[in-house]
Amino acid sequence: MAPDAGGSPIKGYRIFVRQNDGVTFTLELDDCDGTTSQTIISETQCTVKVSTLRDAPFNLPWGASVFVKVLAFNSYGDSEVSDAGNGAVIITYADAPVSLIETVSARSATSITFSWTAGATNGGSTVSGYRVNSDGALGVWSVIADNVVGTYYTATGLTAGLTYSFKIESENEFGYSDYSQEVSILCATIPLKPA
Repeated sequence: MAPDAGGSPIKGYRIFVRQNDGVTFTLELDDCDGTTSQTIISETQCTVKVSTLRDAPFNLPWGASVFVKVLAFNSYGDSEVSDAGNGAVIITYADAPVSLIETVSARSATSITFSWTAGATNGGSTVSGYRVNSDGALGVWSVIADNVVGTYYTATGLTAGLTYSFKIESENEFGYSDYSQEVSILCATIPLKPA
């Protein structure tokens, strides 16, 4: 909300973001230069890139709250700096799962079990589950399971002798990650005992 202009139109805002040290507030001009953007002035808001907040001098980690102070200025000078407010948390998509591999000990003629490892970072928000995609052995991809809590899955009802491909996505509160590397697995097991 715009403050009282003091009788002369507000010409801009200066936005200060708190660094990771929890004390120092530094002027942010890359994304929120209130001196040159009429949109920032009229809407009293701006968008700061996550990459800006993650880099020096701010160095905020994934999951950090973003604390900001603002001052307004007009032709007569600067207002006092606002109290610090925080309404944002640095989050993004989690990294894609890695190391997708068949669980060989669980092989059957009509099912494939496989596992994976969580990606390196969760994007600042806990991974709530995984989404499993398969090409159905036909080259046409679709989601076959959603909200998978563990890091393994068994695809059932498959046809022996066909090769199925799978890829996984991680989900956090921001959304779905990129796909993992896909893995192709022949649906097959050892032969039956001879008669």
